[in-house]
Amino acid sequence: MSRRSAALLACAFAALAALVAAGSLTQVDQWAVDHLMPGASLRHANAGLIEGLVPLLHSRWGSAYAIAANIVTLPASFLISLAIVVACSRILGAALAAAVAVEVLCKEVLTRPALYDGSFHVAVFDSSFPSGHALRTVIVAASVAWRWPRVRSFAIAWAIASIVLLQLAGWHTPTDLAGGVVLGALALLGARAARALGGRRLAARA
Repeated sequence: MSRRSAALLACAFAALAALVAAGSLTQVDQWAVDHLMPGASLRHANAGLIEGLVPLLHSRWGSAYAIAANIVTLPASFLISLAIVVACSRILGAALAAAVAVEVLCKEVLTRPALYDGSFHVAVFDSSFPSGHALRTVIVAASVAWRWPRVRSFAIAWAIASIVLLQLAGWHTPTDLAGGVVLGALALLGARAARALGGRRLAARA
């Protein structure tokens, strides 16, 4: 069942990436830019490597949505999420690292048709698929829920709030977020398979 689920998720991610690159979902993302990003500062967005690594570096604080997104999504920033996930499980930490590698590769090779804020070309969205924050949110929430089952409901609520705020604050488009969620889920299935394989090897040695 896990193999089938993983195959379906991998196909879904590949299909979504292809549709984004081909422009088939551009209207969806453009509508979101026009109507679902009330807290966005699209003309001052940053998407450099350093901004991705250092929590809150060059973050915008000009709206309530931006403030909420900066605070709520902080555990999903790269270094903090890595520390949380590795503390919960080394296998999940490896899964996170693999997912981030896929994210970076996709952003290097995939370019979507231009999105606009009025007449302004929002260049930061050209190579923003998939959302690293969304994939890390999924993995962090799952890691915390696995390590501390009593806070599972809180972890799920935090993940939902984070992904919604990423949209409202204008950090990512809907297809970016969908891609990040699917990639995060795929990484979790990979970690589950690796844990099961390790358990079978230990049993065989016993």
